[in-house]
Amino acid sequence: MNNPWLLRIFPFLAWFPVSSVLLRGDIIAGITGALVLVPKAMAYAQLSGLPVYFGLYVAFIPAILGAMWGSSRQLSTGPVAIVSLMTAAAISPLAAPFSEEFIGLALLLSLMVGIIQFTLGAVKLGTIVNFVSHPVILGFMNAAAFIIALSQLDMLLGIPKGRSDSFLYDIWEMFGYLPQTHLPTLVMSVFALALMLGLKKIPALSKLSVLIAVVVTIVVSAVMSFEHKTKATPDLFADQTAQELVTAYAGTDKRILEMNAEVIALAGQVRQAKKDHDARTAADLEYTIDVYKLDIATLEGENKERLHVIRKMNFERAKADEKEAAKLYLVGQVPAGVESDGRHWHIKKIEKGEVRLVGGGDVVGKIPAGLPAFRIPPLSLDAIVSLLSAALIIALVAFMESISMAKAIAAQTKQRLDPNQELIGQGLANIGGSFFQAYPACGSFTGSAINLQAGAKTGFAMVFNGLFVTVTLLFLTEYLYYLPKATLAVIILLAVTSLITPKALKHTWQASRFDGIVAGVTFVITLIAAPHLDKGILIGASLAIILYLYRTMKPRVAQLGRFKDGTLRDIKVNPDLPTSPHIIALRFDGSLYFANIAYFEDSVLEMVAAKPDAKYLLVVGDAINQLDASGEEVVHHLVERLREGGIEVVFSGLKKQILDVMRSTGLFDLISQANIFATEDQAIAAIYERLGEEAREDLFCMVPARA
Repeated sequence: MNNPWLLRIFPFLAWFPVSSVLLRGDIIAGITGALVLVPKAMAYAQLSGLPVYFGLYVAFIPAILGAMWGSSRQLSTGPVAIVSLMTAAAISPLAAPFSEEFIGLALLLSLMVGIIQFTLGAVKLGTIVNFVSHPVILGFMNAAAFIIALSQLDMLLGIPKGRSDSFLYDIWEMFGYLPQTHLPTLVMSVFALALMLGLKKIPALSKLSVLIAVVVTIVVSAVMSFEHKTKATPDLFADQTAQELVTAYAGTDKRILEMNAEVIALAGQVRQAKKDHDARTAADLEYTIDVYKLDIATLEGENKERLHVIRKMNFERAKADEKEAAKLYLVGQVPAGVESDGRHWHIKKIEKGEVRLVGGGDVVGKIPAGLPAFRIPPLSLDAIVSLLSAALIIALVAFMESISMAKAIAAQTKQRLDPNQELIGQGLANIGGSFFQAYPACGSFTGSAINLQAGAKTGFAMVFNGLFVTVTLLFLTEYLYYLPKATLAVIILLAVTSLITPKALKHTWQASRFDGIVAGVTFVITLIAAPHLDKGILIGASLAIILYLYRTMKPRVAQLGRFKDGTLRDIKVNPDLPTSPHIIALRFDGSLYFANIAYFEDSVLEMVAAKPDAKYLLVVGDAINQLDASGEEVVHHLVERLREGGIEVVFSGLKKQILDVMRSTGLFDLISQANIFATEDQAIAAIYERLGEEAREDLFCMVPARA
């Protein structure tokens, strides 16, 4: 296929013709990758605030589209830990995790991320990711890895975890529940961890260690009846305080839902009033919405306090089938004559007046069989505005993770990589996935590495990978019911350990103190601001730009003397070097632009003031790469001013782009061709020829022969 236009629209046509040998290798690579991907996809969905099967949806349509329209033939597109966490962080302030509203916003976020990526790729702006520097990403990745690891503690230990506007507060609060650690869950976590680490040491089983651990823990969970859950109503709590707390929580929760529905309805009326240009009505409605939001915040605060107390209560349940209603007593308060079921129960959730309790480990539960249905994301203007900044950050971070992996693969396969085409591929993957219940996806390090190691040669590997996920969704979901969420937490824990890179942070600090500061600040801000992870990226990127401007505002300006080998060197480093009373020679190590031109001017005038008898100023311009309008203006006035004072300005080593600016603005004519030289030696020789006898004994002009 040689038609460039057709390949631009359908890049996957370049795979053809494909031989049976290559196709067989891609099938093997696809199935191998899928065996590892299926459990990891569910684990990553656990981070996103969505039911675990949404991870399989992300591994289906986006994986196929990303392979077909991307430029890398081995890049695996699907759910990843960082993007899953950022998805939850973006949506949690707007909706309750696992709710229908949360799911709708996740699909909308995926659509927005896809549109941003596709647009950037279509207009060939793939280089925009360079504005987010490596130290920023390094600090962000390390902080995100810590956040991901800490966010799994509740699953690993079987304890409650709150969700507030401060992740660190939630973790601190969770430590208060450590005495309530569920021992069977802890044992399951340790068992899964030991199993995966042990299998990784066996070469023949290392690639399938995760899959084997998943199968084994599912069997163990089913055999030992790991899961125990039941439901209750407030009147079934024997303790008066517990009953009052649960009743008050349920009533307040119902009121919050009603008020939120009212806010949504009022928001619709506001939009209609603005459309009708009825400013007064719109203002009144917006005031009412603000009052509602204040009341909702107050009620949510009250319920948070209640839940904190409720979660510390442990109950014993009268002996009965877990599907039947039974009385609940505080531990140690079961009355004589009442037989308990021998378990300790705690309240997991209170929703719509119903209390859900757990007395065992947490499992994945029922996964709906079948492929994800077509669903149009809810296109709400308010939601789009609320998610816009997060969508932009996720789009850039996801692409940077994708392109870094794609570049690493291309270095080994010698394949040509097109970053803009990769952006288009990732954009279409997210756009297409958003209509089939997928949250944002990106290139996966693990999946791509498996593709490469398994011998994938074309994107067919990811197509077969997606087809295997289809088989899982159609026929294997019932076997995943007893999969412990503790196992998924262990999978996540092992996956993010590679993101914690203290050596890389140390290396960055050693390479540049400024970059080290950027990485450190990004790390700290990301941790503090969590769950608002976008703040870490934005502040880090802003700091990187500010520090760059600060560094370039005062570049090195070296006054030069003649070294014994004939070269010109900085007299601050070599204070004994001979200089000339007739010539001021300086080297400017930076571009001449708006941020540093004043510093250049001040440095020149300071040197001139120190040598009032000098007749020439030589500017060695080998390091000057740019001259903007501000720089040209100041240089222009400086040349005129010094000439009026009897000092001629001479330049050497100027690059073509600098000379082009000078010619187009008339600065070249002002300086004149006679004062512009290719090298500093030529410039000095010409200057001393003009000075004649008065500078004959000047040591500065004596150029020793160079070896």
